[in-house]
Parts: sequence; structure tokens; C-alpha cells
Amino acid sequence: METTTDGFLGGRLQIAQPVDGYRAATDPVYLAASIPAVSGDCVLDVGCGVGTASLCLGARVAGVELTGLELQAEYADLAQLNATNNDHELNIICANLDELPVDLRVQSFDHVMTNPPFFIGDNLSAPDNAAKVLAHVETMDLERWIALSLKRLKSRGSFTIIHLANRLPTILTAMDGTCGDIRVLPIAARNGRAAKRVLVQGIKTSRAPMTLLSPLIVHDGTAHERDGDDYSATTRQILRDGQALQL
Repeated sequence: METTTDGFLGGRLQIAQPVDGYRAATDPVYLAASIPAVSGDCVLDVGCGVGTASLCLGARVAGVELTGLELQAEYADLAQLNATNNDHELNIICANLDELPVDLRVQSFDHVMTNPPFFIGDNLSAPDNAAKVLAHVETMDLERWIALSLKRLKSRGSFTIIHLANRLPTILTAMDGTCGDIRVLPIAARNGRAAKRVLVQGIKTSRAPMTLLSPLIVHDGTAHERDGDDYSATTRQILRDGQALQL
């Protein structure tokens, strides 16, 4: 697999990822920034890819115990390599979410986070690259993905997912009855534009009501008008400085 090495968190992390396949961008960074973990907590990253979200979380919160679950062996190998190269501990398990090894099936976590494949296969022309298909296209119903992820979560633990905004109804349906205190953060490219992403976080067994948060606006201004990035101050603190995204 041909790879590139890309900087995250202002270059603090150097992440190897495939040239042709799923390539981490900002979504796993937002996801990691939103996890309310503290030192000593154990975190499961479902569909961890090359480990970007887990390693961003580890860079922000020292002492967390990180486990990544990844179906594709090539991505799992890259995740382990990235952990080693960035001096982080990351336990990678290469397995299917609905066929977990026994030791993981009996384990529960303080936090579960996930950045699942976004697209429904019936609506797309399949890419030629088989690994790219698995990384981008749903091979498991999203409700089942969430339900199986929630099984790995302790009572009062947090579940967090980043996904397309148009999948919000499915996400809320899947979390209903298991999670409360659900926080929904729309992510919009610019002020006045519709959100294309949502971060959704809930607390298992909580009965607190849902909160729809003010959107995170990624870029300043109404259009890109100058060279370089035009991230908003809040977004720059998350993406460049590794600061938390409070939900």
C-alpha cells in the first residue's frame, strides 16, 4: 500500500495513511476533541482506520487507555505503526464489529467514539479500490453499528459519533432508549450555510433531555478570499492546537 505521511495538530502527530483509500482529514480531529476523557479512562475507537482519532485524543489527554477496532488489516497495521512512530500506546484489534473476539466482547469502556463509513452503497458507483469501498461505504446498517458500539460502553459512559447531517434521524433513533443527555453539534463550513456534519454525544443510561447546540463554524467569512486557511479561532484551536471541543 502506497502511503503519505501527514501532519495533524499543528504537526505534533505524523500520520501515515494510504494514497488511495480512506484519508483522515478534520472529522477524526473533531471527534477526538469532543471526548470527555480524563487520565485513566479507557476509550474504544470503533472503525479506527489508521488511528487518527485515537492518537489525537492521546495527544490531548495523557494516561488514557486507547483501543482501536478496525476491520481492514492494512489500516490496522498502519494504526499500530502510527502509534509507535508517535510514541503513543494504542491497542489495535483487527476484527468485524459483529464478530468480536471474546476478550473484547467481555470488556466495557468509559467512552466509545466512532467515525463510520458515510455512504450507502446503493446510492454510489463503487470505487475500484476494495479497501476504499470498505472505508467509505456502509457494509453494516448504521443503526446496528451504533447498537453494537453501545454494547461496549459502561453505564454513564459517553458515546460519540461524527456523521453526515442527513443521517441525524437514524443516529437519534439508534441511541433512543439507551442514551440520554444527548448533545447535537452541527458543523457548518461558514456562517449562513447549512451544516453538512453533526457530532452527536450521549450518556448511556442517562435520562436527561437532548440539547441542540449552536453550530461550530469552521471558516471565517462568507467565502475563501485569501491564501492559506481561514479557520475560525475556535476551529484553529481544535485542529492546530489540540484543544478540547466542549459539548
